[in-house]
Amino acid sequence: MSRILVPTSGATDWRKLLADPDKHWVRGRSAYETAVSWERAQRSDRGIPLEIAAAMDEHRGLAGARLLIALPEHKVKLVGPGKASQNDVWALLRSEESFISMAVEGKAGESFASTIGEWLQEASDAKKVRLEHLCEVLQIDHPPSPMLRYQLFHRTASALIEANRFGATHAVMVVQSFQQDPRSWDDFAAFCQQLGSASAPGKLFEILRTTGPRLYVGWVSCKTASDEAIASIV
Repeated sequence: MSRILVPTSGATDWRKLLADPDKHWVRGRSAYETAVSWERAQRSDRGIPLEIAAAMDEHRGLAGARLLIALPEHKVKLVGPGKASQNDVWALLRSEESFISMAVEGKAGESFASTIGEWLQEASDAKKVRLEHLCEVLQIDHPPSPMLRYQLFHRTASALIEANRFGATHAVMVVQSFQQDPRSWDDFAAFCQQLGSASAPGKLFEILRTTGPRLYVGWVSCKTASDEAIASIV
């Protein structure tokens, strides 16, 4: 993966980074709506969507955070062979107190894909090693419930991995949802419970950890983009 980055000139520049641009670039779906939301946010002083900013402002270490850089479809290498964790957005932010690593998972009715149990079917040793490492990063007991969603594990871990790489003292994993989605909400709430945390829409909750960056997870609901919003950044 190249370390040379080129700024976007609008939301359409995000499309070419998708695994399947024709399938995933659809208005009303997460890839499209996430791109428009973050591009629109560049017009604000803080550079992040208002709903995410509001959730962050409830926590002293995150309050007032401003965007330094945002990387669409940012891949974070995980232990062992296999795919990286491809964040819909990874952002480095700065508050008055600290640097913040944020992993964003956009959702608009799409599921969190396979459960841990499904992912581990006929599991190789490499998969077992990877899961053990993710649990170590997240500081949770291994093995986790097979009914939990694997995507939530590696997406949250990616926020912590990048926090360590960039020297950030705070890490955030936020689900940015653009559609009512009770099933995915239940999956997210179950994951929070595994981490020992409460969950509520529109809020971030800190996960108690013994070492390393402070970790927050949350679910934030956003409206889909209007015609005017889309026209302003295309």
